[in-house]
Amino acid sequence: MKIEKLTDNKIRVIINSNELGCNSLNIHNIMTKAIETQEIFSDILKKAEKEVDFYTDGCKLLIEAFSSLEDVIVFTITKFSPDNNVKKKKLIAKRKSFDKITEQAICRFEDFDTFCGFCNAIKNVHKINYNKLAKHTILYLWQDSYYLVLKNINMKHQNISIFYSILSEFGKVLSFSNSFECKLLEHGKTIIKKNAIDLGIKYF
Repeated sequence: MKIEKLTDNKIRVIINSNELGCNSLNIHNIMTKAIETQEIFSDILKKAEKEVDFYTDGCKLLIEAFSSLEDVIVFTITKFSPDNNVKKKKLIAKRKSFDKITEQAICRFEDFDTFCGFCNAIKNVHKINYNKLAKHTILYLWQDSYYLVLKNINMKHQNISIFYSILSEFGKVLSFSNSFECKLLEHGKTIIKKNAIDLGIKYF
């Protein structure tokens, strides 16, 4: 289980298949098994208090669940103070799909921490060999956003759909164009000039 504090009122929780198995919970029954769901969120909140000082006593919670595969569920938990008039929302479980997966792509991240969150999510999916997903991965900074350029993506990789799904969870996948890549080269700042995902996993 990986817990990331996004803001003072919001955390992201990434849970892999082994942990889900231990809790007898998966994306298919999370909406129906109320007792198991309460137990796992109780464990998550206790762990969040210890690891990232995320206290929720007396607060209303908005919990969103995302999964594009069986191996990982990503929870986003937002707390609201009792004084705020916030409508209650049901737990949401979403599954993303892609109409177009290409050999070259560019992904925009809002900040460097979000890119690091993506790297951690990839790392937690143990069966993905990220070194064989793309031959060239470069990270640029341009206009206060971070752009990951992926070239020569292995379209035959067995987990290519999983990779794109996680990528879209943390950033916005853009269509690749030579002109935009040239703009990044000319006006952007190169943060990681090669093996950006691998180095992000190792050092950030």
